[in-house]
Amino acid sequence: MPPRHGIEGVRYRSGRERDRYIANGDWIDATAGEIVRRAAQAQPEKVAVVGHDRDLTFRELDDQSEAIAAGLLQTGMKPGDRALFQIGTVTEFFTALFGCFKAGVVPVCTLPQFREIEMEALALKSGATGYFVQADFNPTFDQLAFARRMRAKVPQLTHLYVVRGEAGPGEFSLAAFEQRYKAGEAREIVRPHDPDPEDVAALQLSGGSTGLPKLIPRFHAEYLGSAAALSKRWELTSDDKALWTLPLIHNAGVLIVVLPMVLDCRTTVVLPRFDAREFLETAERRDITFSGSIGPVAPRLLEYVDVKRFDLSKLRQFFALSRADAVEAHMGITTGCMYGITEGLLMGSAPSDTADARHGTVGWPASMDDEVRLLQIDSEAEVAFGAVGELCFRGPSSVTGYFGDDAATAASMTRDGFFRTGDLVRGLRLNGRTYYAFEGRIKDNINRGGEKIGAEEVEAVVAAHPAVADVRVVAMPNAIFGEKACAYIIVRPGHALPTLGELGRFVAEKGLAKYKTPERIEPIDAFPITSVGKVDKVRMRAMIADKLAVESAREADTAPAQKGQAE
Repeated sequence: MPPRHGIEGVRYRSGRERDRYIANGDWIDATAGEIVRRAAQAQPEKVAVVGHDRDLTFRELDDQSEAIAAGLLQTGMKPGDRALFQIGTVTEFFTALFGCFKAGVVPVCTLPQFREIEMEALALKSGATGYFVQADFNPTFDQLAFARRMRAKVPQLTHLYVVRGEAGPGEFSLAAFEQRYKAGEAREIVRPHDPDPEDVAALQLSGGSTGLPKLIPRFHAEYLGSAAALSKRWELTSDDKALWTLPLIHNAGVLIVVLPMVLDCRTTVVLPRFDAREFLETAERRDITFSGSIGPVAPRLLEYVDVKRFDLSKLRQFFALSRADAVEAHMGITTGCMYGITEGLLMGSAPSDTADARHGTVGWPASMDDEVRLLQIDSEAEVAFGAVGELCFRGPSSVTGYFGDDAATAASMTRDGFFRTGDLVRGLRLNGRTYYAFEGRIKDNINRGGEKIGAEEVEAVVAAHPAVADVRVVAMPNAIFGEKACAYIIVRPGHALPTLGELGRFVAEKGLAKYKTPERIEPIDAFPITSVGKVDKVRMRAMIADKLAVESAREADTAPAQKGQAE
């Protein structure tokens, strides 16, 4: 049976797969909108969201998201239509997102930090006709004016929805929807348009290694099932209280806090920005029991020397992508590493696991039907157990196909349907179970604090600079963000190497998001080449890592002398 609101360019699961995954408990036979309604019936007065300036009970979340869904439908959006989503970590995010889920409107993950290049490409690729914008996201950047410019540039964006700001002519205010529609009236408008569990819930972004990210359809039933499986692995319940300071529209935010909040009737506390002291104060004051780190959260907490002055006794569990042992030792909180990829696989260990499992591995697959293989690079032959191989998987939440991109889909799959992640892991046997340890990446991308930067996308923009003859962008290690972008530049004859400031201004004018700007420039006469004649980026990454290590050692050696001179 096909989904109710099918979208051209999306590959759907077969009825046989659907029935198997629901029977096994890997999928939840419901939509995200239905789950909100159930939560409101079960715990109407329990607080769902604690925001920095506004809280919501489950009843209020249900009523207000229903009103927004009615407003979307009444202003011309239809089930299956797509909408760009530039809203930060605020309470209004939840009412807007669940409003979309109820109306069958498909949010497209587009961070508020994205600029012209990303927004235009994602609008065109997704076919979006709607655009949600948080007007007060950045005090130094007029987000609403930017959205209006993008709407003028991309005429298909016919519906602009303003959050935390004043809507202009031809625009719509989400706050006005909340006031206009009473809950009962809104439900009468919305319910005839309910999506099916097999319909697309959201279009998420790949951590693409080349060019702009690809779009990944996530479906209501499988998305809910994946979120529930990860919560179960972490032994979380309705009594837990989560703290989140990162983007909510990201796949991680949706799976780790947004959907579990309504599945388990769990309170979630959100902060619009990460600040170590505010994070710790909030954890203490709000009796937080669960949180975690994607990006700079863990490194910043490790830097914070006064962590012991906060009472974190209620914070019984924390997750990290790496350095779980250091976080646990520093904060005194049970911490485990985890692995997640937007294409579908989630892995983690349980808080009751042994320390060597939690710290030395990323756990094991969260869904019972996930299959994992470790393959040789550029081959479909499996590596021996214990050897490092490329992580490949298929299962209930595996990507069915990149949206409207059959070529990219085919290039990412084995002949029998396993997705090739480009990540290197090895299997090891602990406590009678196979766990997986992360060993690095094959793909040419930079992971800056959880935000993926496609090197080729940045290279294409930097190469347009008049002083640049050629450029290659590689990851360089960074203690806080994990990685940052380093640009190796061959300078045109007669030109000077651009400074970081000059290059930053140039790429900003071209519309590249600020976080993608190279944060170091290295001049080079010629790029190193592999034995088969390709640019050797592995060597270039090693070159900059070695140079940074030498500089760090030199600074450490000179620091005592400088201290003595100062004294």
